[in-house]
Amino acid sequence: MQNQSLANRLLHNESTPAILLIVFALLAMLLKNSVYAEQYSNFLLLEVEVRADAFSLKKPLLLWVNDGLMAIFFFLIGLELKRELLIGQLSQPKNIVLPIIGAAGGIIVPAAVYLLFNYQNQLSAHGWAIPTATDIAFSLGILALLGTRAPSSLKLFLLTLAIVDDLVGILVIAVFYTSKLSLLSLALASIGLIGMFVLNRLKVKRIAPYVLFGILVWICFLKSGVHATLAGVINALFIPLVRSKDEDFGAISNHRLTSNLHPYVYFLVLPVFAFVNAGVVLENLSLANLSADIPIGIFLGLFVGKPLGVLLFCGMAILLGLSQLPKHSNWMQFSGVAFLCGIGFTMSLFIASLAFSEGGAGEARIDRLAILLGSGCSAIVGVLLLWLASPSEKTENKTET
Repeated sequence: MQNQSLANRLLHNESTPAILLIVFALLAMLLKNSVYAEQYSNFLLLEVEVRADAFSLKKPLLLWVNDGLMAIFFFLIGLELKRELLIGQLSQPKNIVLPIIGAAGGIIVPAAVYLLFNYQNQLSAHGWAIPTATDIAFSLGILALLGTRAPSSLKLFLLTLAIVDDLVGILVIAVFYTSKLSLLSLALASIGLIGMFVLNRLKVKRIAPYVLFGILVWICFLKSGVHATLAGVINALFIPLVRSKDEDFGAISNHRLTSNLHPYVYFLVLPVFAFVNAGVVLENLSLANLSADIPIGIFLGLFVGKPLGVLLFCGMAILLGLSQLPKHSNWMQFSGVAFLCGIGFTMSLFIASLAFSEGGAGEARIDRLAILLGSGCSAIVGVLLLWLASPSEKTENKTET
C-alpha cells in the first residue's frame, strides 16, 4: 500500500516530469562522455523499419523519437489547446491579455538577441526560433517545487504563456521549418483530415476510426515535407470536445484522451526525447567554442532575452493600463516567473533539430549545450528570485502568531 501510495504521489506531482527530464538529460551526457559513447551513438542510429508489402518506413531510432513519439506530444498539446481555447482559461479575455503580451515579448526579444550574433550567416540565422520556446513540463515542474512560495495566479500566468508559446512554436515550425512539399502526399493527407471531419460531424465517439485516419495523416505528413509532428496538432483538433460529465463509457473525447495520454507523454515520451537529444561531448570544450555565434545567441536569448522580453512587454502593458500584475504577487516574484520562461529545453532542442537538420545523429553540436546551459541558468535564477521574494506559508503563519 505504501509503494502504491508513493507511485500515485509521484504520478500526480507536477514536479516529477521536470526531475525526470533532468535525470535523462544528465544520463545522456554521462553516456556521451564515457567509454559507452560509441554504443550510445550506435543506439541512436539503430535502423527501425515498419513494412507492409511494398510500403515501408525505415528510419534511425533518433528520428522515430523526433518524428514519431514527439507527434504524440504535439497531439497532447493540440488537445489541451483546443480545450483551453473553447472552455478553458484561454476562452476568457481577462485571463489571456497579460500572458499573450508576455509571450509576444518572450518571442520577439530572444529572437532579436540571437540574430544580433547570427544575422550575417544565413545558416546560423535559421536557428532564430530556438531561444523563443518555453518548456511547459519543465517550467511548471520547477514552479511546483516551490509550493506555496508561488501564488496560484503566477502559475496560471506561466501556464497560459507557455501554451501561447507552444501555439506560436507550432506555427513557426509549419512556416519556417518545412522543406520542399509533396503535393501528392498532402492530397492524401487531406483524405484523412476530411475523414476525421466527417467523423466529428457525425458525432462518432469511438477511438478506432480516428486512430486510422490519424495514422494516415501522420504518414502523409512524414512523406510530404511538412514536419510529421504537426500532424499530431491537426489530428487533435478533430477530437470531439465533450465535457467529462457527459461522456459515455468507452467513448472518445478530448478530456478523456488528455487524461489518458498525460502520464505517457510526460513520464515516457519527453524523458526518451531528452535522452536521445541531450547527448553532448564535453571533451576539448573551450570558452571559444561556447562564445561562438550560435551558442552565445542561444544562451543569451534564453537567459537574458526571454525574461527581458516578458518583463518589458508586460511592464508596458501594466503601465498603459491594459492589464495588471497577477493577484497576490509582486514584481520580484513576477521576475522569477519571467526567468522560468527561459527554460526552453524540450521545445528548444526540438526546434534546433529542425533548424540544423544537417547535423548527424549523436553529433556533439554546441547548440545543444547552449540550450541546456541557458535553460539551467534561467531555472536557477528564477527559483532564487521566487524563493527570496516570497516566504513560505509556514513562515507567514509563524510571523502572524
